[in-house]
Amino acid sequence: MIRTMEELLQAAQSGEPGKLAVAVAQDSYVLDAVMKARDLNIVEPILVGDKAEIEAVLAELDRSDDGVEIIDESDKEEACQVAARLVRDKKAEFIMKGIVDTSVIMRAVLNKENELRTGNMISDVLALEINGYNRLFLVTDPAMTIAPSFEQKVDLVNNAVMVAHALGNECPKVAALAAVEHVNDKMPCTIDCAKLTEMNRAGEISGCIVDGPLQFDNVVSEEAAKHKGIESEVAGKADVLLVPDIEAGNMLVKTAEFFGNAKKAGVIVGAKAPIALTSRASSAESKLYTIAIARLVARLQAA
Repeated sequence: MIRTMEELLQAAQSGEPGKLAVAVAQDSYVLDAVMKARDLNIVEPILVGDKAEIEAVLAELDRSDDGVEIIDESDKEEACQVAARLVRDKKAEFIMKGIVDTSVIMRAVLNKENELRTGNMISDVLALEINGYNRLFLVTDPAMTIAPSFEQKVDLVNNAVMVAHALGNECPKVAALAAVEHVNDKMPCTIDCAKLTEMNRAGEISGCIVDGPLQFDNVVSEEAAKHKGIESEVAGKADVLLVPDIEAGNMLVKTAEFFGNAKKAGVIVGAKAPIALTSRASSAESKLYTIAIARLVARLQAA
């Protein structure tokens, strides 16, 4: 099981490099990460965007474009469509968001003509490496699903479990998070958590162990769970953190990143191909990890 970002990079280097379509590639952080991923034999990139700007950024990075395919498309919307069509036409295995709004690239992924829809819910899964812990945490959904319904939470769990499997975790422990540890009729989130737990125990959600409602401290600290008398296979050992809404997820992830110096990697799943996606302001290091996790998901989906 992959436990660190360094192990993530090592795993992504095994086997043949994946064909990566980079939409609107003319960004220094993006190209730095992509070229490092190329050096590590993780990807063979196809850079889609303004060719003159791409070449200028590569020159600033002291990088040669020898052997790198560049598709010249200065319009950002169309560049995203081109990247999606590359996956549709089997010329690329997954997509990376460059210097463009997430909404623009998602329109390309959801465009029926690009044939990347599967009928499954599309969601964000973000991996965190946090000092002092012996595993990666997967958080869902901190970026796509604003206020998930119960049915959507089932899909969020299944998507996150698939990512965990891509990281070699055969039976991830999923914590359905809430502000309390018991069902409260005035807190609908706790009801959803309990239903998810029941579905898992009935075999309707498989490939993982789900428990909730559980508070955050109880799923990351065995000592806290023990002190509160909580008995659960997930207590203190959670791998996947299912948050109640996008606000909780967004704040959790950014708190870990900025207060805890966590390393992160994000991937959008649910389409025929994963989308390597982080904030436009994310570091080149974070984008490299993001490419690696998306590569592993693409490999699992192709198996």
